Amino acid sequence: MSVTPPTTTTATADALAPYDAVLLASFGGPNGHDDVMPFLRNVTAGKGIPDERLAVVAEHYHHFGGASPINGQNLALRAALVDELARRGIDVPVLWGNRNWEPYTADALAQAHADGARRVLALVTSAYSSYSGCRQYREHFWSSLEEVGAQVGSAPGEHPLEIDKVRSYFNHPGFVEAGTDAVVEAYGQVDPAADWPRLLFVTHSIPDTMEEASQVAGASYRAQHLDVARSIAAAATRRLGRPLEWDLVYCSRSGPPHQPWLEPDVNDHLRALHAAGTTSVVMAPIGFVSDHMEVAFDLDTEAMATAAELGVHAVRAGTVGTREPFVRGLVDLLLERAATRRALDAGAEPVRGATVGDLPPFRSVCAPGCCRQRAGVDSGVLAACSADPAS
Repeated sequence: MSVTPPTTTTATADALAPYDAVLLASFGGPNGHDDVMPFLRNVTAGKGIPDERLAVVAEHYHHFGGASPINGQNLALRAALVDELARRGIDVPVLWGNRNWEPYTADALAQAHADGARRVLALVTSAYSSYSGCRQYREHFWSSLEEVGAQVGSAPGEHPLEIDKVRSYFNHPGFVEAGTDAVVEAYGQVDPAADWPRLLFVTHSIPDTMEEASQVAGASYRAQHLDVARSIAAAATRRLGRPLEWDLVYCSRSGPPHQPWLEPDVNDHLRALHAAGTTSVVMAPIGFVSDHMEVAFDLDTEAMATAAELGVHAVRAGTVGTREPFVRGLVDLLLERAATRRALDAGAEPVRGATVGDLPPFRSVCAPGCCRQRAGVDSGVLAACSADPAS
């Protein structure tokens, strides 16, 4: 495992130049029972999924009062980012916009434009590069810019604002350090009478076709997670003073049964471990930056129930959330991207970002064909933050 140290350690008031606003871009979630079905229709728009199937997923939200925890967590992260920026002497508006529910990205960008912003730096609440974690957001940015352009009377094909985005940050030191802290804390909660737990790194499953397509970014979605898992396991082993045996497992599969998705499912893996004699596990949701619905239901409800049924002692590690290393790292990433933009504008080489693990920093400007839904298949949907929006 290698560590590339941060290149940005200090900041000045103009350290985010040329950007005059930051956008915290997220998935979105319902705020109450009446929002659930409209939200799920937004998420699945164009996929032909009937309401009968959506109603099954809706019960996950209704189980928690109809409100997703993601909204409160995004507000907390936004506040933490504002505080960290202020601590470094940087005064810049931090917007919040969602793909699938209020506040929508287009509304946030329209307000930014009205307030005089023209260059926006986006920070996506997904650490990994894949269609769902990168390109789908970039397609959404493009359509949101088109919507704002129509509102303010921009000429056809012209956008009223520019959007750049921070690179995928799965191997940034701040993300890895915060994830390591969460794992070490979880091992501190283990019943002393239990066996030393096996560590299960958990992430959202994706279709095999999307996994194949994600390799264009430089390493596939699965390879990115394995790199993070190795880094966190090695760091936690040093801090705990005991070796950790670990596996990468998946949750939240939502496709039709005949479509191959990444496996093993966390519940299936718990059953396999139990059959092999494992009696204790720690589940670390490294695929998620906060404890939103996939964590609250798929892990805290379903996986914990599976473990209890099997008699396996289980502890769930926290997400990176608003942990200080993560927030500090996100601001470092904002400053890194701004420095790269200034360098590129001046005809210089981009800044090399800080990393942990065996993979290099991912690109800030995505390569043509990056992170499609299916490898080699051009959807014809334009995407921002790319060397070729049409590719």
